[in-house]
Formats: sequence, C-alpha cells, structure tokens
Amino acid sequence: MKLAAMGSNCIDYYWNVKNGLVCPGGGPVNMAVYTLRLGGSASYIGPVGDDAYGRLLRQAVAGKGVDISHLHVLPGPTAVSQVELRDGERIFGDYQEGVLAQYTLSSQDLDFICTHDVAVCDLWGKVEGFFPRLQARGLPTAFDCATRPEDPASRRAIPHTDYLFFSAQEDCPALREQMEGYQAQGPKLVTATLGERGSLCFDGQEFYRCGIVPCRELVDTMGAGDSYIAGFLTGITAGKPIFQAMELGAAAAAQTLEYFGAW
Repeated sequence: MKLAAMGSNCIDYYWNVKNGLVCPGGGPVNMAVYTLRLGGSASYIGPVGDDAYGRLLRQAVAGKGVDISHLHVLPGPTAVSQVELRDGERIFGDYQEGVLAQYTLSSQDLDFICTHDVAVCDLWGKVEGFFPRLQARGLPTAFDCATRPEDPASRRAIPHTDYLFFSAQEDCPALREQMEGYQAQGPKLVTATLGERGSLCFDGQEFYRCGIVPCRELVDTMGAGDSYIAGFLTGITAGKPIFQAMELGAAAAAQTLEYFGAW
C-alpha cells in the first residue's frame, strides 16, 4: 500500500514521565509510520511550525522513511498535545493547535496525494473538505472520527469517505444501528474499534466481529487505534477479505501497545 496521510500532526508531551517527555505523533503521522512498519510506503502531507518541535517532528518522520516532500514549514508553533500516562493508559489534556489552525491543501498537494493508493486524515486535520475532489479523481479516502463521529468535521467527511473509522465502547444494538446510519450516507465500510473488545465492521449487508491480538505487556496505548487503521487499510488495499483486514489491524495494534509512545 502507498498511503497519503494528510492533515494533523503534533508533539505528544508526556508531562508526568521523566520530568516531561516529548514524542512526535498525531494520527495521520502515526498511520504513515505504521504503514512502513507493515511493509508499505507512505507520505505525510501537512504543516509543522518553524520551531524546535517542528524540526524534531520533521527529522523523526523522515528518519522512519516517510516521504516528507509535501510536509510544509509555516511560521508559528507546531501543534502540541498534553498527555498523562497512567497505568499504561494515555489520558489527553490540553491541545494547542499551532499552525494547523489555518492549514489547507494546495493544488500541488492534491496532485501528489492522487499518486497514492488511499488518502487518510483524522478529525483534527482540517482537510476533509477535499474528499469530494479526491474521490472524483478516483482516489479512495479514509477518515478517523476518533470518539466523535457526530463532530462537524466527521459529518462533513462521512458522505465522501470510503473507509470510516471511529471508537466505541461495546458491540450493542445501538452501535450497530449507528453504523448502519453512517454506512447509508456513503462509506463502503464502517469500522468501530472497541478497545479490549476488538472491532466491528459493517459493509452494508453484514457485520464482522474481530477480537484483539493479546500483547505480551501493556506499556502505552498511544497509537493503538492508528495502528489498527494502518493494518486494516493495508489489508483492504491488497484485496484481502474484510475479516483478514481486521485481523491485520488487530495485530498491528497489539505490537504498538508493547512500547512507549506512538512509535
């Protein structure tokens, strides 16, 4: 798979670890890195600030082998997420958007994105408005709603998304009805990740359930959902059946749970 990961990035600042620990991250950036870990290729298209955090993020992403030819440096601060690590679970605090606040894609960015197999962004990327243009040019799209599928950005993305993801608590009739409603708006596949309860996918006709792959030791949940999406998209773009794509996602997430930070 050749993934175009668009939009948001950030520095994850673990304020209660080692007197403050800085890690590069952000959903699309993580998905790009995980795609390379799975044997694919990936590009990141988005902005960082002209500060020390921006330099750190650029160097770290490039060091993983991600194409950063369309990573743009803008005047101002790089986005920062405050994170607390508690018993292996990451708890998000304040978020400073930085140069992402006014970000948009250029025509050159769009042309570059369309050289990939699939484009993905998340709730904070501010580029979901370009999905109709990408689909019109034949490029499949994927969107991560996180825990907020009713957010305005999610609602804009859903009708123009091929592969929709969001997080939920458990498989229940209300969740299945919710997924049916989203799928009816346009997505080919709607997937709900359920944490330790696995995942659920709906293709318009059938629901598919997949459990987790146990990890040897839970160190940090940061990036587990992004890993699942990278694994799932890797499988789907390779033509694998839905359940096998879900299994790839579960295996990728388990690997991420075993180390500190997103990657």
